[in-house]
Amino acid sequence: MKKKVLGIILGGGQGSRLKPLTSSRSKPAVPIAGKYRLVDIPISNCLHSQIDRIFVLTQFNSASLNKHIKNTYTFGNFSGAFVDIVAAEQTPDNSNWFQGTADAVRQSMPHFLAYEWDYALILSGDQLYQMDFNQMVKNHKNSGAEISIATLPVNAHDATGFGILKTNSEQEITSFIEKPKEEQLPEWSSEVTDEMKSQGREYLASMGIYIFNRKLLKELMANKETLDFGGEIIPQAITTHKVVSYQYEGYWTDIGTIGSFFEANLGLTDDIPKFDLFDNEKNVLTRPRILPPTKISGTTLEKTLIAEGGMINASRIERTIIGIRARIGIGTTLSNCYVMGNDLYEDAAEIQDKLKKGTPLKGIGERCYINNCIIDKNSSIGNDVKINGGPHLEDVDTELYTVRNGIVVIKNGVVLPSGTTII
Repeated sequence: MKKKVLGIILGGGQGSRLKPLTSSRSKPAVPIAGKYRLVDIPISNCLHSQIDRIFVLTQFNSASLNKHIKNTYTFGNFSGAFVDIVAAEQTPDNSNWFQGTADAVRQSMPHFLAYEWDYALILSGDQLYQMDFNQMVKNHKNSGAEISIATLPVNAHDATGFGILKTNSEQEITSFIEKPKEEQLPEWSSEVTDEMKSQGREYLASMGIYIFNRKLLKELMANKETLDFGGEIIPQAITTHKVVSYQYEGYWTDIGTIGSFFEANLGLTDDIPKFDLFDNEKNVLTRPRILPPTKISGTTLEKTLIAEGGMINASRIERTIIGIRARIGIGTTLSNCYVMGNDLYEDAAEIQDKLKKGTPLKGIGERCYINNCIIDKNSSIGNDVKINGGPHLEDVDTELYTVRNGIVVIKNGVVLPSGTTII
């Protein structure tokens, strides 16, 4: 299997809906769950499926992504495995940046064709799920498909936000509609399992996960007019080629907005999370760090995930994720928060200098109350800061923070003075 399939991960565009988290990094490089990056999800799914030749296509703010992949995915010299970044580049044949998902693959085809493969597995870099791609590839081969699309049964409420596919009894996709209106839905239901029917999930949403036969992908990429898979390639191919649905019924979420990012992360703190970080067979792979255990003193913890290397003296932390090298001061309360942590520790000289000047240290100070908040990496929050996110707050973008849908996002590396209130 491993030499038959080539993994291609689309890094996405500017990620404007995820700003300010994507102001200085690409979407696949955004930290999740305190110690991983978004790109670790599709790469881990590939590696667990014995697909170990992977390209990641990107063009915006790719420095941190490059660094993460270089420091994380190293293989034996004789294994043939790799995870390589392909950034948009000017060539004699093309002077433009990637204009869409299909255009990104088209411009990168010379890199892909240098290798032997029968099937291209094309994935998004900003989704949270655990899938065995071997099953999808097997279904693709057995069905004689030229293109396979992973589909997720959804209910009528959610269907209006997706591209919806209609299938026949052989699971061949016969038609496609982008974000249908509610009144259009009755004619767009497809055959699903009894369990999905019982939940009202009778509409097949495209997950943006595709398998293409090598020959067909080369043919389709020869047409420079088509720029996007979901909007152009797939709807056109349905009428001319055998396109098959592969139904997936597990947990899957698209992390395209601050709201979906926030909920996906906090969902990991549930008693039985929909995405299982503790699965022995499907664990998320990431950069191995040599960090000390987190030290906790005087803190009541409730439904909290804490990464390594932290120093926590908070009063109470509830439904929160704490990232690497986090520092949280005495008397502080956090609820419904994602604290991303720090890239480096401050040394003794830096700490003394900041204390002398009255400048907040990296991390979160003393006697703070913070609720419904994302705190990006390397932020310095002073003492007695009060942040209470929620629907009462209007969307705003300032030099220090952004509010989106009631969620307060403290920007990367900012200094929030002592006594600041965002309520």
